[in-house]
Amino acid sequence: MIIPLIHALYDPRASLPQDVTFYEKALEDIAYFGVASQVYFLIQQQGRGAQVPLFFQERLKQEYNETLYLNLFIKNQTDRLLKKFEELAISVIPLKGVYLAEKYFGHLGARGTTDIDVLVQKHDLERAIQCVKSLGYTNEQESTMSHFHWSLSKPLPHCSVPLTVELHWDFLIEKTSNLNMDEFWGEALPMASFQYVRELSVYHSFYMICLHGWSHYMNSPKYFIDIIQILQARHDQIDFNRLLEDAAAHKTLRRMIRTLLIVYRYFPHLSEIKELPLPLPLRSKLNFEGAYRGRSRRNFKQFVSKVYDKFFNFDSLGHSWAALVQFVCNLGKMMFSSEMKKF
Repeated sequence: MIIPLIHALYDPRASLPQDVTFYEKALEDIAYFGVASQVYFLIQQQGRGAQVPLFFQERLKQEYNETLYLNLFIKNQTDRLLKKFEELAISVIPLKGVYLAEKYFGHLGARGTTDIDVLVQKHDLERAIQCVKSLGYTNEQESTMSHFHWSLSKPLPHCSVPLTVELHWDFLIEKTSNLNMDEFWGEALPMASFQYVRELSVYHSFYMICLHGWSHYMNSPKYFIDIIQILQARHDQIDFNRLLEDAAAHKTLRRMIRTLLIVYRYFPHLSEIKELPLPLPLRSKLNFEGAYRGRSRRNFKQFVSKVYDKFFNFDSLGHSWAALVQFVCNLGKMMFSSEMKKF
């Protein structure tokens, strides 16, 4: 139910469903995937509250308010962290989170987040870790340097879930691409009055969001929403020809093409906003079965699609091999965690 609803909210020619049962089932998907704030914000932004059932709107509003309060807290914590990085002259770039909500959705509460992600340069990683620890994030989660982020967290009062800071130095697992992070840093601009805190260009934000969605198998509507939102808000600053050329050089082309084709296949109205310089295949040829349909409906096609993305959706055999080696190395650890169940 969630994909047709998102389509109706983004495609100006589409009408919102009138069936009450549709909204009852949609609430289940929305709760499962945690996208109530996005859906509520889009409905309110378009002035379409009267077109949905009252119980649906009230439920979304409650979730939206909770998201807004949490995001206010996380933004406060993020600002403290960024000021500390600035004080120590450590270059950082905030990723996703509250700043993406403000810049591309237009409101702090329009997109939920639960942690703080920042990009650092690999040579600054140790200094960045000590900086984060100085603010109380002293619980380190087990990580490997072949991965691309380091996680630290701190407990919160009256909350069972800690607040986590993820320090990224790359967007993909080592040796699975030729991604050049210097290009992302080179076009990043200073944020507000900071000197060392920067923000990604719109183009590189879109590139990053596409890779982020791919790395999660596009298995939630939130990845579709992020891509669609940036496209609709800043399509004039995204050059698809450059994107495909860069992806070819970075050996991320197959991943980028697959992600964009999936999004455009399910949301064809995007072609009128920004034409994709790729032929759109028939659904049967796309070989994609998203997990957005719900946990109880997972099937063999979804499993095959996930295996394909995890090991074979690469531009070189060497990168596929590196992904397989990484998986095998982590296999023992996965057997004693929830990761195996997620796979």
